[in-house]
Amino acid sequence: MPEDRLSHLEKLRRKALEGGGPERVAKQHAAGKLTARERITLLADEGSFDEIDAFVEHSATHFGMASKKFPGDGVVTGFARIDGRAVALFAQDFTVLGGSLGLAHARKICKIQDMALKLGIPVIGLCDSGGARIQEGVESLGGYADIFLRNTLSSGVVPQISAILGPCAGGAVYSPAITDFVFMVQGTSYMFVTGPNVIKEVTHEKVSFEDLGGAAVHNEKSGVAHFAAKDEGECLRQIRELLSYLPPNNMEEPPLVPTGDDPTRREAKLNALVPDNPQKPYDMKEAIHAVFDNGGFFEVHRDFAKNILVGFARLNGRPVGVVAQQPAHLAGCLDIDSSVKGARFIRFCDAFNIPLVAFEDVPGFLPGVAQEHGGIIRAGAKLLYAWCEATVPRITVITRKAYGGAYDVMNSKHIRGDFNFAWPTAEIAVMGPEGAVNIIFKEEIEASRDPRKTREQLIDEYRTKFANPYIAAQKGYIDDVIEPADTRRRLVKALELLKTKRDRNPPKKHGNIPL
Repeated sequence: MPEDRLSHLEKLRRKALEGGGPERVAKQHAAGKLTARERITLLADEGSFDEIDAFVEHSATHFGMASKKFPGDGVVTGFARIDGRAVALFAQDFTVLGGSLGLAHARKICKIQDMALKLGIPVIGLCDSGGARIQEGVESLGGYADIFLRNTLSSGVVPQISAILGPCAGGAVYSPAITDFVFMVQGTSYMFVTGPNVIKEVTHEKVSFEDLGGAAVHNEKSGVAHFAAKDEGECLRQIRELLSYLPPNNMEEPPLVPTGDDPTRREAKLNALVPDNPQKPYDMKEAIHAVFDNGGFFEVHRDFAKNILVGFARLNGRPVGVVAQQPAHLAGCLDIDSSVKGARFIRFCDAFNIPLVAFEDVPGFLPGVAQEHGGIIRAGAKLLYAWCEATVPRITVITRKAYGGAYDVMNSKHIRGDFNFAWPTAEIAVMGPEGAVNIIFKEEIEASRDPRKTREQLIDEYRTKFANPYIAAQKGYIDDVIEPADTRRRLVKALELLKTKRDRNPPKKHGNIPL
C-alpha cells in the first residue's frame, strides 16, 4: 500500500484523537472534568475499546458551520469490555462544539443503540453536552427524538446506563431519564429542563446551576439520579460494579460469581436485632449485611426516599435485588417517593431475570393530607403493580411489622410471593395493637373507671393474641417462622429451589401501570 495513504489515515486518526484541540482539552481539565477518551480509558478494560465512526463529520453549512468540522463530530462511539464482558458505549466530547448534538452526532449514537440491541449487550452513555446544536435547527431535535425512540424500544431488553458528567439540559435530559440508571458527579454535573436564566425570566426565581439540577438535588430530592460520586473516577468505578450484577440482556441470567461465603453460615446477632419495644427503630442494613455474601450490598437510590432500601447483593454467588423497609427512617412507612422508588427497582429486576428478596417491617402507608393530595393511592398502586407483575423468584422475610394494605403490597403470598418467612418478632395484622384497641374496644375503654389502664391491658392482650406471625402461619400465608440466625441458610436453599421456577403473565400488549 502506498505510504501516502497510510500517512493520510494516520493524520486523520490523530486529528480525531485530538478532539477540540489542546486549548479546549486544557479548559476541560481546568473545569475538573476528564475528556471523553480519558473517561473511556478509565471505564473499559485496558486495551479493549474499539472505536467506530471516528471520521464522521456533520454536513451543516449555515452560520459558518462549514468551517467548524471535527472528525467524530463531538461524540466517541464504539465497543469495549468491562470485566471481560462486552458493552456498547458513547461518550460526548465537550471539547468539540460543546458536545452539542447535531444530526451526524445523533446518528452515531443511534447506530450504537441499534447494534447493542442486535447484539444483546448493555449500552453506556457518558453525557457531557451543551444540548441541541442550534445551527442545525430541527435536524438536531429530530436526532434527539431518534435516540429517545431507541431508549424506549431497548428498555427491558438490554441494560441502559447514563452517566451525567457535565451539563445535560433541555430535551437532552429525557434520554437519561428513560434509561435504567443515572449517575452524577458532585460539583460538575447537572440536569434540568429549563435553566436558571429561563427560570429567572419566567418565574423571577433566582437559583444556581447546582441548586437547580446538581447531583445532590437529583439524588436526594427529585430521585432522577440513582448514584452520586465525588469525582469521575469514582463514578466510572460505580458503573463497573453495577454491571457485575447484571445480565447482558433480558434473555440471559445474571452472572454467577463464587464469593467463598459459607451458604450455611449462621448469624446469631440477628436474634437480637429487633428491639423488644415495637416502637423502637433499628437499622435494617444490619440484617442485609449479615445475610448476603461477604456483607456486600450495592445500594441504589441511597439518598432518596430513605424509608425504603433497594440495591443488589449476592446470595451464594447469585445476584439478587433487595427491597427492604428502613425502620430507622420514618419508621419504615411507605410514602409516595418510597413506593415509586421500590416499584421502579422491582420492575428492572423482573425485566432482567434478577430474583427479588424483600425484608419487611412496614407499619403502613404514611398518613397525612400532603400524601393523600400528592397521590399516595396511585403511588402505592405502582408498588403493588410491580410486585404483582414480577415473575422472577420472590422471597419475603417479615422481621417485625406487616400491617394493613402494606402487608399485602410487600410481596405477600397473596400476590404470588414464592417463599414467605417470618421471624418470631413479626406482627401481621390489619393494624397495630394501639389502633386496633381504640376501634374495637372504644366503648369498653370509655366506660371503665381507669381508661388508661384498661387500654394498656387490652393492648397487651391484643399484642399477645394477634401481633405475631402464627395466625398467618396457621393459614399458610407464611411458609415458616424461622430463627433470625438461620435467615441466610433458608434464603440460599429457597433461591436454589426457585432456579427452576416457571411463571408467566396473561398474553397482552402491555399492562396499564398506574403512572
